[in-house]
Amino acid sequence: MTPFSYARATDTAEALRMGAEPNAAYLGGGTNLVDLLRETVAHSERLVDVTALSDAITETDGGGLLIGAGVRNTALAEHRAVRTRYPMLSRAILAGASAQIRNMATVGGNLLQRTRCTYFYDTAGSRCNKRAPGTGCDARDGFTRIHAVLGASEACVATHPSDMCVALAALDAVVHVEGAGGARKLPFGELHRLPGDRPERDTVLAPGELITAVELPALPIAAHSTYRKVRDRASYAFALISVAAALELDGDHIADVRIAFGGVAHKPWRATRAEDALRGGAATEAAFRAAATREFADAQVLRDNAFKPALATRTLVAVLSQLAQGEMA
Repeated sequence: MTPFSYARATDTAEALRMGAEPNAAYLGGGTNLVDLLRETVAHSERLVDVTALSDAITETDGGGLLIGAGVRNTALAEHRAVRTRYPMLSRAILAGASAQIRNMATVGGNLLQRTRCTYFYDTAGSRCNKRAPGTGCDARDGFTRIHAVLGASEACVATHPSDMCVALAALDAVVHVEGAGGARKLPFGELHRLPGDRPERDTVLAPGELITAVELPALPIAAHSTYRKVRDRASYAFALISVAAALELDGDHIADVRIAFGGVAHKPWRATRAEDALRGGAATEAAFRAAATREFADAQVLRDNAFKPALATRTLVAVLSQLAQGEMA
């Protein structure tokens, strides 16, 4: 483990100043970063604790919610406005980790957690372009059960591990960022990158930039939403497939729909093809299945994950059928 210094920022300006120092990293709950340091995947020499900077959940003028980056996952999942107005987000968080981890983990840290690809963590025996750019990707010819089927590249087939981020992608969240160049807002779908030939870059954030908050827009459809996670065991495990979905009906037809998948790509995958196929059409299982088939038309499966498009299709059909029947449990 690389020796590191620790400092606790008292405000955003101080955090940005310390975060601009060489080989510095922002520290939230530490549930991922500390593991990466311990496993010598990460080598940060300066940790800047930012958990006290923005730990409130407030109403916005537009009727949405502004969630500080330092808000703990448990607090977010249990917040009354989240449970009633954005239930898919609450359920995604509760599906994402054990209670102990949720009590420590922060919203900002969740957005920046790194893949759980076995080859990424295997510093002693595996080549990994994400960990060591240009060395190769042993995952492609290795055990690929958890790996990507959409948006992958020759350089990387890793998947994004977050459950919370899948819901945030479906909800059109906005990420508030501050850095040396000032403050900016990023649509959630633009925060994370597909791997291309630079898989070591998970996000579009510049060095030293700090996530300060996540904004949820006022979204009436989100009140009728849910999240389903399919995994190898019922206890704490990462998703093979997950679906965040919201559905609004006009009679028997679909007025609006929001869908995002987890476990299928290097980033939370907003299913815009499926959404476009469904809007205005009949809310039937056949339509749900056809929309999923359209979304996964370009899927590139590997030796051990060829089941994923079919599993994602069945899961989406089940979730949308549940929502169409007025159920969210």
